[in-house]
This record gives sequence, structure tokens and C-alpha cells, in this order.
Amino acid sequence: MKTRLKCVGECRQCAALFRLGRDVEAALTMVDVFDEAQTSLVSAPEDVQLAWACLLNQMLACQERQDWLGLADFMEYELVELLESGAA
Repeated sequence: MKTRLKCVGECRQCAALFRLGRDVEAALTMVDVFDEAQTSLVSAPEDVQLAWACLLNQMLACQERQDWLGLADFMEYELVELLESGAA
């Protein structure tokens, strides 16, 4: 539970970095956030794990096309919601 709360905070911080145009720093942080999210969601129900896989693909697509604001939105809203639903 504490890991998920920590991960939620880090998601929001990383999203803020993307919004500030600090994409290199944010991208480095994002790797750690995704790793923590993966670890946190490994024991979640199957539907949450499938949602995580889909969300991860969408976030990586945003990164590939350098859509930093879209990536920030996914991290701050969708990923946080997924982590909180996985905690239930």
C-alpha cells in the first residue's frame, strides 16, 4: 500500500516535470515510476493488469511522438486512477 502511495506521488511529480518542459529529466524519472507501477500492480486483479498494459502502450506512444502534455495527462490521471483501483 505504501509503495502505491509513493508511486502516485511520483507520477504527479513526473507529470509536472513534463508540463514544465523538463522532458529529459522527466523521462529518466518515468522509467523508475513505470518500474514501481509494474511492481505494485503485479498482484492486482487481471483486469487491472490488462488496463496497465494498455495504458503503458499509450504512454510509450506519447513518448515516441514527443507528446509530453499527453504523457503528463496519462501519468497524472489515468495511471494514478489505475494505481488507486489496484489498491482496492
